[in-house]
Amino acid sequence: MLSLIGEYGCKMDSKSRLMFPAGLKKQLPSARDYKFVINRGFEQCLVIYPYESWEATIAEINKLNIYVKKYREFVRYFYRGATEVLLDGTNRLLIPKTLLKYAGIEKDVVLFAFSDRIELWDKEKYETWLGDEPEGYSDLAELAMGNRDQKKTDDVS
Repeated sequence: MLSLIGEYGCKMDSKSRLMFPAGLKKQLPSARDYKFVINRGFEQCLVIYPYESWEATIAEINKLNIYVKKYREFVRYFYRGATEVLLDGTNRLLIPKTLLKYAGIEKDVVLFAFSDRIELWDKEKYETWLGDEPEGYSDLAELAMGNRDQKKTDDVS
């Protein structure tokens, strides 16, 4: 199981390519992992999944009963825009323009790596969402992690 970490400021070039940071590439275990799937994320960012992580994610999603309308809608939206991408010979990823438009990404970006995925944010949006520790972060941490033996999580709304 991958455990990626780090924040990396990057720039998109005029051809929608992104130089993949060396520090992030070193965290990938093998050349096989230079194959990714990029997809829409939540909060108007993109998510870059190393291929192995993508396979594990879709295995969970494919367990949903598509005869339930809400699940079917979620599955359709989740897969919408998903694109396989490879690092080129100079360690760049070509990001589909439709996904860049969805995320409002033009030039300055942040790659935020955590767990088994990498979020790709427009720098300004990233700073708005995650730039400062939110008021109540301690309370949120207690809600999320305070009772780890609990089988179901509390309603976080």
